[in-house]
Amino acid sequence: MRYGPAIVRVRGRLASEFLRRTGWRTEGQAPAARKCVVVAAPHTSNWDLLYMLAFGWSVEVRPRFMMKHSVFVGPLDPFFRRLGGIPIERHHRTGVVKQMVDAFAAADDLTLVVPPEGTRGRREHWKSGFYHIANEARVPLVLTFCDYSRKVAGFGPSFVPTGNLREDMELVRDFYADKVGRHPELFGPVRLPEEL
Repeated sequence: MRYGPAIVRVRGRLASEFLRRTGWRTEGQAPAARKCVVVAAPHTSNWDLLYMLAFGWSVEVRPRFMMKHSVFVGPLDPFFRRLGGIPIERHHRTGVVKQMVDAFAAADDLTLVVPPEGTRGRREHWKSGFYHIANEARVPLVLTFCDYSRKVAGFGPSFVPTGNLREDMELVRDFYADKVGRHPELFGPVRLPEEL
């Protein structure tokens, strides 16, 4: 569902006020691309979703994110869809990457936010779906962050994956090297299973 300009502006002002009152500020420019995969890291707390939504709304970006299809039932279905949820069948034979590549092909605008750690607990590698979705859909990866040490949420660089996973991940590692999650001890190494 799309909202009119007035609602987007009001929601943006409310989100900006929420960030201001909680001591957060934003930095960087929202992506110009109408379709992109947004890397959301570090992800070490339930608070990350709230700040991610507020950050996106404050710059008038409509963040979309994947959720298990099984939660889209009854009155929760329209609620999660309006919040930005995209139902995903994780055990579907086509796989999550293919489902999202198809979603990008069908959409005029899609800002897909992916926390590549996949969990708030420490992992020894990130899940690589975010990279493969962007690479196969030929859309930019946009690096974003919530840095709790400075209380700053922001946009970093963006780039279209080259297909050279190791070189592309060096850019990602460099960017996140100084970013601090709410629980720093839970932010594991920035690497993909294919690099191990």
